[in-house]
Amino acid sequence: MTAFNGGSGRDLPAPKRLYQAIRDAPQPGRHGNEIAQRHHAGSRLTKLSTEVPTRGKRPELAAMPSDSLPPPSEREQPETVTSALTLPKSTSPEGRAKGRPSVRAGSPSRTDALTGVDPLPGHLDRWLASRGAELVGVRRHLHAHPELSGQEFETTALVARELEVAGLSPRVLPKGNGVICDIPGSGESDRVIALRADLDALPLQDIKDVPYRSTVDGACHACGHDVHTTVLLGTGLMLAQLAERGELPGRVRLLFQPSEEVIPSGAPEVIAAGGLKDVSAIFALHCAPQLPVGLLGIRSGPMTAAADMVDITLRGPGGHTARPHLTSDLVHALSRVVVDVPALLDRRVDPRAGVSMVFGAVHAGEAANAIPSVGRARATVRVLNRDAWHEVPGLISKLIDDVVTGTGAQAEVVYHRGVPPVINDRHAAAVVASAAGAALGAERVVEAEISMGGEDFAFYLEQVPGAMMRLGVGVPGAEVLGDIHQAGFDVDERAIGNGVRVMVHTALGALAAPAL
Repeated sequence: MTAFNGGSGRDLPAPKRLYQAIRDAPQPGRHGNEIAQRHHAGSRLTKLSTEVPTRGKRPELAAMPSDSLPPPSEREQPETVTSALTLPKSTSPEGRAKGRPSVRAGSPSRTDALTGVDPLPGHLDRWLASRGAELVGVRRHLHAHPELSGQEFETTALVARELEVAGLSPRVLPKGNGVICDIPGSGESDRVIALRADLDALPLQDIKDVPYRSTVDGACHACGHDVHTTVLLGTGLMLAQLAERGELPGRVRLLFQPSEEVIPSGAPEVIAAGGLKDVSAIFALHCAPQLPVGLLGIRSGPMTAAADMVDITLRGPGGHTARPHLTSDLVHALSRVVVDVPALLDRRVDPRAGVSMVFGAVHAGEAANAIPSVGRARATVRVLNRDAWHEVPGLISKLIDDVVTGTGAQAEVVYHRGVPPVINDRHAAAVVASAAGAALGAERVVEAEISMGGEDFAFYLEQVPGAMMRLGVGVPGAEVLGDIHQAGFDVDERAIGNGVRVMVHTALGALAAPAL
């Protein structure tokens, strides 16, 4: 399309894959997989090897003619890789009781051997089994070299290089961080489906004891964006192979977005750069450590809340605590605001709107016997209903003024807009549910819980229909479930293959869905 002609906007270095030098030892303890230790330097994500293995290594192949050999992914792939990128054939009774699938070592690598799972077109399951360890290597490289919001330049360069090697034409966003890349489809369809991943890390210190621990002081991929980026990259490379064979029925647009973790966030930048031009629907996934690996969560309607922030400043003349009647007691006034405003808000908004106001910071004074002249409080406001989100700024400001008026203090309220609520389109959610059922098996698709956290994917959904899904990354059977935004956050890397399969099925399903 014309919006994406004219090059990348910045000079990209010749392809060089530093992450391909990673030869990680197996993850310790709870991870229980070794899928990156066979990661070979110099291998390419974009090509499926067709070399015949040395028959001396596999005596059972010695007597077979070359044209009878099984595909490379079934004869040469390490067991640790194939078991990490496939799902168990069934769920054990104990797993069903806990809502978790049983994960067995040595699961078959062939997708058609899995109950209720549809193979990907064009033998792409072979590609995923063959290249899965390299995708894990990409994830570990990104995890070891995180970049904070607005600084995702090396991550962008890595993504762009891989897409270029695949024969695609990525366009880097004007600031040099973030990528938009179209995969042209065949046939007469003019439908465009967008898939989005976020690139940035959090300003946290990585405390994990793993070989791929962050090498950047004060930066850590504690929200799973390294996984999101890797999954979308793998998805794009697989769809590019379909396009080369003329088997992609429409155009798919990959959006690698910067700055999801800050306000203002990166989604509006992607939209301004043409990321949603001609797009019919958009999809994204997010790591969910509460879901065991092998499960995928989806729901129609509210998925995450709008997330805003309120700064409140109260002023008065100050005075002695022995004579509060001669001044404005700002500490008392602040306490009234902190307690009364959220309570009044609950009575002024429809409870079905899911409005939550919680204070996280209150500061006033230093001395125990002096009433301060300035006091400040800060709160977050989270809303699940789009209409209520538009109403609450004015309502909260009025409630604060009403509460403070009787105290004699003067109030200043600054309301900061954050992100809208993520509200999944019902048709798009149905596409995801069907795609996830085909990719993982119907019994592994569950209803996602609503989160009161914020997610700037909502900005895209303000423009076009779409859906966000939750990818299970938790270790089955783990006694303690971690959470995102924790300094020790990590994932079960089998989720990468699951995510790629779901996203490929989702893109193909959306291209064929008449309701989108």
